[in-house]
Amino acid sequence: MSSGQTGYLTQGEETGAAARGSRLRPEIIAGVAVAAGTAADWRLGLVLAVWLGSWWLNARLAASGSRAAGYLVPVIFGVVLLVLWEMVVRFWGVPMVILPAPSAIWAKILTSTHLLWEDFVQTFVKGALPGYAMGCAAGVFVGILADRFGFLQRGLLPVGNFMAALPIVGTAPIFVMWYGFGWQSKAAVVFTMVFFPMLVNTVAGLKEASAAQRDLMRTYAAGSGATLWKLKLPAAMPFVFNGLKISSTLALIGAIVAEFFGSPIVGMGFRISTSVGQLALDMVWAEIAVAALAGSLFYGAVALAERGVTFWHPSQRMGG
Repeated sequence: MSSGQTGYLTQGEETGAAARGSRLRPEIIAGVAVAAGTAADWRLGLVLAVWLGSWWLNARLAASGSRAAGYLVPVIFGVVLLVLWEMVVRFWGVPMVILPAPSAIWAKILTSTHLLWEDFVQTFVKGALPGYAMGCAAGVFVGILADRFGFLQRGLLPVGNFMAALPIVGTAPIFVMWYGFGWQSKAAVVFTMVFFPMLVNTVAGLKEASAAQRDLMRTYAAGSGATLWKLKLPAAMPFVFNGLKISSTLALIGAIVAEFFGSPIVGMGFRISTSVGQLALDMVWAEIAVAALAGSLFYGAVALAERGVTFWHPSQRMGG
C-alpha cells in the first residue's frame, strides 16, 4: 500500500513535510502576529477615542457653569463608563465569570425582576430601613443627653469610637445568633453601624452655636429647652444631616453583609453568596446594581431633605 492509503508517511516524506513546515512557519507566525496586532491597535484606539471624546465633552460642559451641565456631566460620565465596560468585555472576550458585560447584567435584571424585588424588600425595606431609623433616632437622642450632661459625653464618645472600630464581619454573626435569621438581626447590625456616627455628629453639631448666641438666649431668659429647640438644634442640623448621609450608605452595607451569616432564602446578601457559589456572576452583578441604585436614591433623598431644612446654611446657598 502507498503511504496515502495507509495514513502514514515514509521517512523521506516526513522529512520533506518538516522542511516545508519549517519554511512556512515564520511567515505564518508573522502574518498572524501582524493581524492580531492590527486588531488590537484598532480596538484600543476606539476605546481611547471614546474616553478622550467624553473627557473633552465633560470638560466643556463643566466649564460652561450652567445648571444643566451640573446634571449632564455625571450622566454622560456614567453612560460612557458603561459603554467602555461593554467595549472592553466584547473586544477582548472577557469571560462572564470574570466580568459580565453591562448588557448581560441588564438582561438578567429584566428576566429576574420579581426575584430582585423580593430581595430588595427583604434587605432594604425590612432590614436596612428599620435599623437606620432606630439607630439614627437613638444617636440624636443620646447626643442631646450627652450635650446636656458632660459625664455622658466623656464616657460615651470613647466607647463609641471603640464600637465603631469593631469589624462588621465579627459582630454580624453574633447578632444573627442572638436575634435569629429574620430581619431583626439585620436591623440590629445596621443599628450598631449608624448609631455612633450619628452620636458623634450630633454632639459636634450641638457645640456649633457660638458663645455670643448662647448669651443672647440667656438675656431673653430662655431655658435649656428653648435654647436647645431654637438655637442648638437648628445650628446642629448640617452636622446631623452629615451623619444621616453617612449612615444611609452604611445601612445597606450592614444589612447585606449580615445576610451572609444567616438569612431566609431571600435577600440581597443571601442571593449574592449563593450566586457566587454557582458562578452565576450575572445575578451577582444584578444584585450589586440594584443595591447601588437603592443606596444612591436613598442618599439623594436625604440630601434633598437637607437642602429643604438647612436652606439658610452657606454650603446650600453656594451649592444652589
